[in-house]
Amino acid sequence: MKKIAVFCGSSIGFNEVYKNEAIKLGAYFVEKNIGLVYGGGKIGMMGVIADTMMKKNGQVIGVIPHLLKHEEVAHNNISKLIVTKTMSTRKVEISKLVDGYIALPGGFGTLDEIFEALTLGQLGIERKPVGILNTNGFYNHLLKQLDTMVTEGYLKQSNRDMLLVSNTIETLISKMFAYKAPKQTKVINKVVRL
Repeated sequence: MKKIAVFCGSSIGFNEVYKNEAIKLGAYFVEKNIGLVYGGGKIGMMGVIADTMMKKNGQVIGVIPHLLKHEEVAHNNISKLIVTKTMSTRKVEISKLVDGYIALPGGFGTLDEIFEALTLGQLGIERKPVGILNTNGFYNHLLKQLDTMVTEGYLKQSNRDMLLVSNTIETLISKMFAYKAPKQTKVINKVVRL
């Protein structure tokens, strides 16, 4: 994996542990020569990981929709900033650039982006690993909800297993490198062709 998209909050949160883990992830990416593709912001968790990598001469590509590109938000001191017309085209652009996806703590936008990546994998449109860095158990309740979806028949276990989870960076990246996309079913093939 040469480039990984990281989805995370435009807020820093209330607990320093999340910021510290974003710093560690940025340093790890630089050490392993992995480029970062992210939302293009200079604030919150996004700014922390981008700044960490830029200080260490890492490759950082931001993809930001035009409506968010104003002085307070857009990061102008990164390797490359791509401005898109809409949020949807931003997602497409990120998808073209990366070999995998990771979610750090965040809000609605983070969940939207990570679940879209999972949905594309479920439909066989993409075959990239999708991971959650579950720092401090941040995503425990979400993961429990996914298990409930399996138990109640709304999510196949094989699709639930597509989401790679770890509370350590090294283990998560290792899982991502070893990832094998599930086989497509005939039903999915028919749906995608329509």
